[in-house]
Amino acid sequence: MVEAATAADGVRPLSEHSLLTLAAPAQPGFRHLLTRAAPSGALTGYAQVGADAAELLVAPDARRAGIGSALLSAVTGQARGGAVRIWSHGYLPPARAFAAAHGLHVVRELWQMTRPSAGADGGPEHPLSPPRLPGGFMVHPFAEADLPEWLTVNAAAFATHPEQGRISADDVRARMATRWFDADGFLLIRDTGDTRTDPRGRLAAYHWTKIEPDRQPRTGEVYVVGIDPAYQGRGLARPVTQLGLAYLAGAGVAQIELYVDGDNAPAVATYRGLGFARTALDVMLAA
Repeated sequence: MVEAATAADGVRPLSEHSLLTLAAPAQPGFRHLLTRAAPSGALTGYAQVGADAAELLVAPDARRAGIGSALLSAVTGQARGGAVRIWSHGYLPPARAFAAAHGLHVVRELWQMTRPSAGADGGPEHPLSPPRLPGGFMVHPFAEADLPEWLTVNAAAFATHPEQGRISADDVRARMATRWFDADGFLLIRDTGDTRTDPRGRLAAYHWTKIEPDRQPRTGEVYVVGIDPAYQGRGLARPVTQLGLAYLAGAGVAQIELYVDGDNAPAVATYRGLGFARTALDVMLAA
């Protein structure tokens, strides 16, 4: 059903985290609701309810029959205090109409931003500059032994972020088990002047990249960029981002994309300065 909806709409209806949760449906904190056609029992709809938000999906051949409304009612009934937030990926015209009909409004925007790779035919409008870290920093690829320190830095970097800041070791290992995971593209930046906890230096920042092997055109993703708050203002944001872009370009991708909250003005400005432009929009809806 996910594949059918993706083919019909041109956008995947569930987030990566929701798809990974489907692979482990007993994961605490998530509920799964299904609708089926009678008498065939064919699956017609699905909702996944997490701690902060839900996602709804209706099979393309079962739409405009009240299934989405029924799922929304069921999700709302299970939400704390009756309040629910729903992700809409792509925020396509049917989703906009559904939101208007149910009194839902946008409370959060997640932008997809895209730029050509440095290796794309014709070259990008904004060529990639060689990354240059400030003095006293070094870069190396991720290894599982780095996971505890990475989790600490990630939680600090995204302390106010509703999803990324709560990433667990199990969440990381689930991604490490996917076909797209590449430790060489998970770049860790260390402060070589602070060796109190690690002879390589203290973990200051990271850039985790992603390339889905079957996707065409071949696309790289700025999966996550994080900087320890103790190192903010040290001139790391741009070169750390450039490190990942250079890695993706070297891997031969045709384009590079990323996702960023629309109200994160500093990050949006950094990405625009690196040649990214908004190409799609996901929204969170609430009553």
